[in-house]
Amino acid sequence: MNRFFSSVLSGEVRYHDLPGELAPIVFIHGLGCAASYEYPRVAADPALRDRRMILVDLPGSGFSDKPTSFSYTTSDQARVIAELLNHLALPAFTLYGHSMGGSIAIEVAALKPANLTTLLVSEPNFRAGGGSYSRMIAAQDEIEFIAYGHELLIEEDNTPWAGSLQMTLAQAAWRGASSLVNGITPSWLEIFTTLPIRCGLIVGEYSLPDTEFDAVTAAGIPLSVVARAGHSMSWENPQGLAAAIAAGCQQ
Repeated sequence: MNRFFSSVLSGEVRYHDLPGELAPIVFIHGLGCAASYEYPRVAADPALRDRRMILVDLPGSGFSDKPTSFSYTTSDQARVIAELLNHLALPAFTLYGHSMGGSIAIEVAALKPANLTTLLVSEPNFRAGGGSYSRMIAAQDEIEFIAYGHELLIEEDNTPWAGSLQMTLAQAAWRGASSLVNGITPSWLEIFTTLPIRCGLIVGEYSLPDTEFDAVTAAGIPLSVVARAGHSMSWENPQGLAAAIAAGCQQ
C-alpha cells in the first residue's frame, strides 16, 4: 500500500496503486466506507482489464490517518484528494466517486486537477439534506455519536458496510454526514452539470426513479444503470458496476 503525506490533512493518505497500461481510474468511496475494502473486486473485473487503478482511503477511513482535529467536510476532503492527484502527476485519467465520494469527486473536478478528462459518479449527494444514513448520523450530537452512536450503528448494521464503518473514525463519520446535510453553494448538482469535462452518472436499478437523476440527464449527461443493484452497487453487483465504469471511460 502506498502513502502520501498531505499538508491539508497534516497526516498520511494511503492508497492502492494497481498497475495497468491503460489510462488510470481513481476511486473515491462513500461515507463510512474505504476504497481498500470496497473496490478490489470491482478493480479485478475483466471489464477493467489493463487499467491502472488507484483506490484511495479518505482521511478518517480505512488505512489513512484519522486526526480528530480535521474537519472531514466534503470540501476539505476534496482538497486532500486534489493534493494527492497533483503529487501523482497522472496522465489523462478518470475520477470515480460513489455517494459522498461522488460529491467529493465533483468538488475535486471543480478544483481542476491536471489531466482529469472524465468524471464518473454513482448516486452522489447532489443537494443539501443528506441521505437516510447521513441524516440519521447528523441528527445525533457529535459527542453522543462518538460516545456510543458509532458503535451502536456498527452493531445494528448487517451489511458489508459494517466492516468498513468500524475502521472509520467516529468524528469523521459524524462530520462527513453533517457536511452532506449542510451542503455547499453552489450545489454539487449545479457544479456537476456545468463542468467543462466529460461526465457520467451511474445509478442502481433499484434506486430509480429519482427526480435528481432526471435533472442530470436533462443537462445532457449520460446515465448508466447497474442492473440488480441499489445504492450499494459495488457489493450488490460489482461486475455490473465495473462494466458501467468501463463504458464511461470509453464514451
